[in-house]
Amino acid sequence: MPQFSPPCNHQSMKPKSSALVLAILLCSQSPIGSYADAAGNAAENAVPAEYRISPGDILDISVWKEEGLSKEVLVRPDGGISFPLVGDLAVQGSTVDTVTGQIIERLSGYIAEPVVTVAVKHSNQRFYVVGKVNKPGEILSVSRLNVMQAIAMAGGPTPFANDDDITVIHHTGNRTVSLSFDYAAVSKGEDLEQNITLEPGDVVVVR
Repeated sequence: MPQFSPPCNHQSMKPKSSALVLAILLCSQSPIGSYADAAGNAAENAVPAEYRISPGDILDISVWKEEGLSKEVLVRPDGGISFPLVGDLAVQGSTVDTVTGQIIERLSGYIAEPVVTVAVKHSNQRFYVVGKVNKPGEILSVSRLNVMQAIAMAGGPTPFANDDDITVIHHTGNRTVSLSFDYAAVSKGEDLEQNITLEPGDVVVVR
């Protein structure tokens, strides 16, 4: 005699479904610093065209129709990379477009009209928030941060901080400038032009 399974007990399934939904929500809200299992495409999508390459970045370099010339390379602490036929190339501080042009130029002596693609596969961008914040020190992020985001990741100002007297030591081109930042005003939606996008190595000083 054929056996029939009892109908599904939808009531008993609810806790599992709720747990699954909660897990999905928690994963989708992971902080930027927890990048280890999401560093691939997420990092690449977060890097803007003007991004300046820095040590620790991983570049995905490929040459069309040249299987032996497709690889991921690590930007060394000295700011350089090594690539077949190209040799050593200094890339620190350069944009992806600049590095692409340099590789094309060097490969042109070996390959007729090389088609080169360079992408930032993984970016370890370091920012620093020091002074009167709850978690001062280095911040490691796969995406660019503005001043407010960096301060938030440092735990926010302490109760003793003078939040209208914050200094941002900012790298722009080949210059380093000191900028004032009024946390109190920006947090109210005022003077938002102060909330600049930080460059890797920038320091936020909260007094």
